[in-house]
Amino acid sequence: MLYVKKGVDVYITGSNSYLLSSKLATLLSGRYIEIKMLPFSFKEYVEVKQSADKDKLFAEYMRQGSFPYVATMRDGEEKIDSYIEGIYNTVIVKDIEERQNRKEKDPAKRKITDIALLKNIAKYLASVIGSPVSVKKITDYIVSAGRKVSQNTVDDYIETLTEAFIYYPVERYDISGKQILKQNVKYYVVDLGLRRYLLPKREYDLGYSLENLVYLELIRRGYNVTVGKVGTTEVDFVARKNEVTQYIQVSASLTDEKTFDREMFSLRAIKDNYPKTILTLDKFTLGNYEGIEVQSAIDWFLKD
Repeated sequence: MLYVKKGVDVYITGSNSYLLSSKLATLLSGRYIEIKMLPFSFKEYVEVKQSADKDKLFAEYMRQGSFPYVATMRDGEEKIDSYIEGIYNTVIVKDIEERQNRKEKDPAKRKITDIALLKNIAKYLASVIGSPVSVKKITDYIVSAGRKVSQNTVDDYIETLTEAFIYYPVERYDISGKQILKQNVKYYVVDLGLRRYLLPKREYDLGYSLENLVYLELIRRGYNVTVGKVGTTEVDFVARKNEVTQYIQVSASLTDEKTFDREMFSLRAIKDNYPKTILTLDKFTLGNYEGIEVQSAIDWFLKD
């Protein structure tokens, strides 16, 4: 076998339909390192675009998404939309169905039998990124639309979407009690262009889109990420790496006084001395406020 020879590395790539992480231990007897891939970071996107106008590029990055091929396309949004639609249909329909067929030969025993329901749940999760959500809440939404479905079924379908790396679940963490909270996780989508495809012609919150990008960048940089709970308020992200913790708030703008006070209040409620940062797109509130650093989100994305 090549993988036991000195000086030889073997890299295996494959579709989500078969080579998911849960399969690797069995297939390779545990002798492997899993490398999780994400779409382009903003820094990588800028390097491909080769433009100095970082504000314009960031607006494109948020709207068109971060799939590598999208960054090279110059033929307009219609072609980009067609490409993203192809990715979505390939992952949702082809990969997930094939994976089910391989895992369970008996159709009666397959968990994912209704692709329409799977797409409906994917669309709902796209509409609530950055908001705490429960399986019960999703089930109630589907039932209210006239569809009978159990919480167990919805849970299976959500698990499939996360196993396919379309959504990333983030647990909530009680900072004072130092424990993980089991209820109401948050979900973030792997690409904002994919979210725009799922929610066409919809006005959705800029802050949540920015929050989504910050989450992806944190895991790209190797952080373990949870959502922080401080009393009755929340901190968007508690990021840990190498025994160091950072607290990060995300806000599209802090120019409104109430928004500024709200974002500061959550961080000030934390009594330890780990770094506390607010990332924003506005350029008027940057600075240090009694140890809380307000930084340009765009500059933060471009840091090494």
